[in-house]
Amino acid sequence: MPRKRLLAIVATVGVVLAGAAAALLPITASEAAVACATPYDNSTVYTGGAVVSYHSHNWTAKWWTQYEAPSTGGSGVWSDNGACDGGSGGGGGACDYPNWVAGQNYTTGAIVRYTNGLYYQATHDNPGYDPTISTWYWSPYSCSGGGGGNTGGFVVSEAQFNSMFPGRNSFYTYQGLVAALAKYPSFATTGGDTVAKQEAAAFLANVGHETGGLVYIDEINQANWPTYCDWSQPYGCPAGQSAYHGRGPIQLSWNFNYYAAGNALGVDLLDNPNLVATDAAISWETGIWYWMTGTGNAGTTSHNAMVNGQGFGTTIRAINGIECNGGNTAEMQDRVNLYTRFAGILGVPTGGNLTC
Repeated sequence: MPRKRLLAIVATVGVVLAGAAAALLPITASEAAVACATPYDNSTVYTGGAVVSYHSHNWTAKWWTQYEAPSTGGSGVWSDNGACDGGSGGGGGACDYPNWVAGQNYTTGAIVRYTNGLYYQATHDNPGYDPTISTWYWSPYSCSGGGGGNTGGFVVSEAQFNSMFPGRNSFYTYQGLVAALAKYPSFATTGGDTVAKQEAAAFLANVGHETGGLVYIDEINQANWPTYCDWSQPYGCPAGQSAYHGRGPIQLSWNFNYYAAGNALGVDLLDNPNLVATDAAISWETGIWYWMTGTGNAGTTSHNAMVNGQGFGTTIRAINGIECNGGNTAEMQDRVNLYTRFAGILGVPTGGNLTC
């Protein structure tokens, strides 16, 4: 952005910034461990001393900044205060989510308490559909008094992760994966320990297949790169015709998927698609986003398939259904082999319905 425009923005929002600066005071490391600050917003102008949360850490701005996220080029601007537990402002905390209201609009990620006393998280925007009936729009949410979802740790240890991907690209960090879990707390936490580990194994098997063992970040066949721009979309392809090729653990492709994933994750991926190839946490977030929301031609999400006992084969259909029904048996079997191996590492049975 031109400097003159930035200066104009500062002048325009000066009053707002003064109030924001007063609300966002510097915090100590011990305070950072208690609760997450207000989430980082790349459209906000921050002044020195402003505190934000980003990828489960609190950060303090050293000086004036905009468009520089704490872990995506802003390392010299932001000071890391350490991990936070989400107790306030970070989306975690105790089980005090609002009661579900029929007919009320809910956006993806919203968490509600249903009439049966259980919690559910919206996997798609919906106008108040019943969580126990409309399972495409809602998934069970694991919640406990000390915090929901993955705040207690991932069911896959770093040592197990490394054994699954001994030759992985250093970009695909375990820490980036763990940071990404905060976006979807019901991922690999629902249905008890065995089901949670089966889901984790299934997810990692699919992304392992998509990336050649977490080796490739960008789609190998560059000749395909210009084919993923759908100009019929009203927002077009602002980053360029060839900017929306496959990236990351799930190989996110197409401008409409970058747009939808960015909206769900609070990151502008339409204008900055390369974040999926340069920020490990964001990259992992896109993979979990598709796992939790994408259905392909399966009629359900991969998350729901594992939680509801439909089996690993349904996740293949949700991610790349063209391999099913004899479409590409070898590719399908490679996913099954990876899932079987990973389930063994985690010490759980694979369950049935492995193929599609």
